[in-house]
Amino acid sequence: MTAYFDALETRSPDEREARLMEALPQQVARAKETAGQAAPLSGIDPRDIAGREALAQLPVIRKNDLMERQAAMAPLGGLNHLPTERMTRLFLSPGPIAEPQGRRPDFWRMARALHAAGFRAGDIVLNCFSYHFTPAGMMFDGAAAAIGCPVIPGGTGQTESQIEAIRRFRPVGYAGTPDFLKIVLDKADEIGADVSSIRRGGVGGGALLPPLRKEYDDRGIAVLQSYGTADVGLIAYESEAREGMILDEHIVVEIVRPGTGTPVAEGEVGEVLVTLLDEDYPLLRFATGDLSAMLPGQSPCGRTAPRIKGWMGRADQRTKVRGMFVDPAQIDRVLERHPEIARMRLVVGEEGGIDAPMLQCETAGGFLIGYAVLYTAQVLFSRFYADALDPQEIWDVFNYITGAGILVAIAVACAHKRAMAADADPVRRLTAKVGCYASLALAIIFFPLWFSLLMGDTQSDAQNVGWILVSFLNPLVLASAGACLLKAAKAE
Repeated sequence: MTAYFDALETRSPDEREARLMEALPQQVARAKETAGQAAPLSGIDPRDIAGREALAQLPVIRKNDLMERQAAMAPLGGLNHLPTERMTRLFLSPGPIAEPQGRRPDFWRMARALHAAGFRAGDIVLNCFSYHFTPAGMMFDGAAAAIGCPVIPGGTGQTESQIEAIRRFRPVGYAGTPDFLKIVLDKADEIGADVSSIRRGGVGGGALLPPLRKEYDDRGIAVLQSYGTADVGLIAYESEAREGMILDEHIVVEIVRPGTGTPVAEGEVGEVLVTLLDEDYPLLRFATGDLSAMLPGQSPCGRTAPRIKGWMGRADQRTKVRGMFVDPAQIDRVLERHPEIARMRLVVGEEGGIDAPMLQCETAGGFLIGYAVLYTAQVLFSRFYADALDPQEIWDVFNYITGAGILVAIAVACAHKRAMAADADPVRRLTAKVGCYASLALAIIFFPLWFSLLMGDTQSDAQNVGWILVSFLNPLVLASAGACLLKAAKAE
């Protein structure tokens, strides 16, 4: 059993850096030949990009840029050097973002990470990464094949079927997200199934948190993690030393100030940028959106490539949930389909080392609740404190509360404007219209009346009629509030 995947892992740092910089001009030239990068690189001479300082002057490609380019120039934004029809596979990840699989075996270079995790030829591997639309399943499937490992294509979910596959085939290794292995093991404990054949794991798609790693260690399962993306493949991986993550041999990594392309000082935390040295898909300075920092020195395992501290957070609002990226644009699309919801956010917590997402929603009825509270306060004040104040003081307080309530009612009208146009529910649409028009009518009638009172004007018969209308419109807005809240609660 060899300790290293190939000789590249132990070459001198100077030799590695020289070979990477030698490859840069050719890679920039390939990128200039693509339809999507020809314009941004039009003033660049590839021969000038032969070092890190020159590379830092090139434009950064971000996830949002990628989505926009792909929307304008489907399917890959014109960033591919190999024509789409000659690709091996095409994937569509959440975003949506399209990703290619080129012609080379182990296209994403994940075999290096699995080898470092102890996988060897003949080891049967249960691959629990998704094979559906996203490339993670094929990334690790191809990596296992490159090492010589038979693969059980388990995919995600179906815990009892995964356990049955383990019982029948007795796999030595697990590939998948860090938390799904725990789900499988816990279920096996629950039903008394023997899954003791699994002795090692190569995980990715999420952070391997210390409590979860310890649980695997206590079970005698050596689990190491890798860091990569569907866009650029393997970026870094752990070795048995477990001291940081070692960079892959076929990429150029920069740590830059988040939101910029400016490199940070050695050891500072910044955003990870990757230049992919690949003939088929020559991505230059791709911003992963992940935060990390370079570590000094070399790994005790003998591999000489630079190391990063690992995943240290996000530089943007995208986040991973159980191995899958969730983009803010996806939350926006959900929000657009539910006009009764005013605001929405996804909060990802952690329970026992497993991601625990919660989608928090605030209905448009929140504005209506405010109005309902003010109106109720008005009624209660008049009922319980009438004896303590003279009639004029009661009237003044009544008007102040009503005025504040109507300001909230105007907010109701604004919040429900979209619901009136887009909501498919006829009852909710009707109540939205009633609340909208009643609150606007309240504002139109009440504020001129109140202003005339503050000026000391004598009230005419028409104005008295206006006060009667206000007294009727108040409960109408409140009734609309209740109806909207009820419908929103049912929708939740």
